[in-house]
Amino acid sequence: MKYKVTKKQQNSRLCLVCGLKNDFGLKTSFYELENGELVAVFKTLEEHQSYPGRLHGGIAGAVLDETIGRAIMINQENIWGVTVELNVKYKKPIPLNEELRAVGRIIKDSKRIFEGTGEILLPTGEVAAIAHGTYMKMPIEKIADFNEDHEEWKTLLTDSDPEEIELPDNIGK
Repeated sequence: MKYKVTKKQQNSRLCLVCGLKNDFGLKTSFYELENGELVAVFKTLEEHQSYPGRLHGGIAGAVLDETIGRAIMINQENIWGVTVELNVKYKKPIPLNEELRAVGRIIKDSKRIFEGTGEILLPTGEVAAIAHGTYMKMPIEKIADFNEDHEEWKTLLTDSDPEEIELPDNIGK
């Protein structure tokens, strides 16, 4: 099913997942969808391998962690998620040198804690990994000495940003 992109989220300078100036990073773009989910679009590199030709499970976990953790920003823009627990199940090998997508959503939200789930999708639409995470809500000032200008925390719009994203019907169920 196709979903309209309602907003593109910010990127930073050096984050492994979203940093645009990290030579070994994934340079992930995050898109908020009309259905309340967040889609991460990223490309794996040879430097992200575990076994030859396969993405390292820790990198897959990092993508899922960031995608689920950022999903809270769809409705609470100034809240950041600090990971309390993340459980990842790997279902299929994740290839290198391909553009991939991860999807995250919030399934429980209280005053101080939220929970979410997510999946990494293969180019075929098959689910390669699933995760469930629990996060503590915090403003960025309590997490790190964060300077938006120094970290280059901004939304970079490009001509290749999609207006719609198609997702398989079987995810998140």
